[in-house]
Amino acid sequence: MVGEDKAELRGLLEILPPVEFCCIYGSKLHPNNKDETSMTDYIIGVADPRQWHSENLNLNKDHYASWLVHLGGARMINDIANDIGVGVHFNPFVSCNKKMVKYGVVRMHDFIQDILRWDRFYLSGRLQKPVNILVDKLDIKNVNTVNLKAATSAALLLLPSKFTEEDLYAKICSLSYMGDLRMLFAEDKNKVKKIVRGQFYLFEEMYKPFLEEYEANNLLRFSSAGDKQVNIFQDCGLSAASTLVSSLPSSIRSDMAMKLGDKRIVDDSGRVRQQVVIGSKEQAAECMKRVVRRRVMFSSTRQAAAGLLTAGAVHGVRYVANKMCKAWKSRV
Repeated sequence: MVGEDKAELRGLLEILPPVEFCCIYGSKLHPNNKDETSMTDYIIGVADPRQWHSENLNLNKDHYASWLVHLGGARMINDIANDIGVGVHFNPFVSCNKKMVKYGVVRMHDFIQDILRWDRFYLSGRLQKPVNILVDKLDIKNVNTVNLKAATSAALLLLPSKFTEEDLYAKICSLSYMGDLRMLFAEDKNKVKKIVRGQFYLFEEMYKPFLEEYEANNLLRFSSAGDKQVNIFQDCGLSAASTLVSSLPSSIRSDMAMKLGDKRIVDDSGRVRQQVVIGSKEQAAECMKRVVRRRVMFSSTRQAAAGLLTAGAVHGVRYVANKMCKAWKSRV
């Protein structure tokens, strides 16, 4: 991370109760980010959010909206996160070591389920992009390989027979923004392009094992196109598309099966598995897109409502204003 080492980034953890997982995500990982006013974004994973917030209120009550501190406390913070949001409570505009940070707190069980199943497709989408892991007591980096392979498969379903490596990473990056209402008015329209181009080599490092696996299985073929660019060719046949669909998370496959139908098959290990019945790659791609878009729209809307409620009036307006300012600048 440009200009900041891990010791400096861990400064937030020194003032918080113990955590089981912590990573940094977002624009601060961009090597060309010179904006000193932007917040550093953290994901914090804990075993029991209600207990953790109770301890954190004793240590850092100024991190929370004043009305939550005086009227609700840890129980209300946790209830709003789960009943209105998607299980994550964010504290934005926290001052730490003369810098502004935002941290989101999530129950580890819910976090892992979202990574493996895309139940809410919220934090799992953030982990499909480069992150800087600071604490990882449960080996989430390894668990996340399931998420990365699923993202690769989803992106390949949406891409044509020929595309570039940058196209692939852009499609992966865009998955978690499909259906996100903020992209209409409160996000930089060039966000995906900036993320991929600014962190291209990090994407390459993350997704190389899955591209090599699919190449070995004859689903992909690579050729150099000059200027260090690589063209990728994929098999768009029905069998290849079925293989990609089988790598999608179970909750996505279940929703697709409700629309397209399914059948039971016995895999190589003798287990009975659900297989979505598809007529073509295009049909599978369109169905999956609708399923993912609806999930993202639902989760992003709920989390936005919870965020505005728990951030407090001043911080809520400030956060939305900052987002809309970036969106406006990207459109002029």
